[in-house]
Amino acid sequence: MAARNGLMIDYDFCTGCNSCVVACKQEHSYPVGKGGINLVEIMTPLPDDRIRIDYIPFTTAYCDLCYTRTTRGEQPACVKHCQAACMYFGTLPELAAKMEAKPHCVLFTPR
Repeated sequence: MAARNGLMIDYDFCTGCNSCVVACKQEHSYPVGKGGINLVEIMTPLPDDRIRIDYIPFTTAYCDLCYTRTTRGEQPACVKHCQAACMYFGTLPELAAKMEAKPHCVLFTPR
C-alpha cells in the first residue's frame, strides 16, 4: 500500500498573504465563498501587553491536494504559490519527520 500524501504548514513563517487561497481558487475556478483552503488569523495575548498573531491556512472539504497537478508530479497550487515557502507536500512519513524539527506546524490529509 502506498503512503498517503498530505500538506504540512509551518505557521511560524506564514505571513497571511493569502497566496495559497488565491492560487487554490484560481486552480479550481471556485466561486466567491468556496475554496479548498481558508486562512485563519489567531491572536494570542502575551505578557507586557503584546500580541502574537499567527496565520494558519486550513484546508476545507473541497481540498483534494490538487489531485490533477500532483498526479503529473507537480506541487499543489497552494504550495507552489506560497510566498513564505512554509507549505510542504509529501507523504505522511516524510512530513512527520520534517515536523520533528519545527515547533509550530499543522498537518492536513484529505479524505
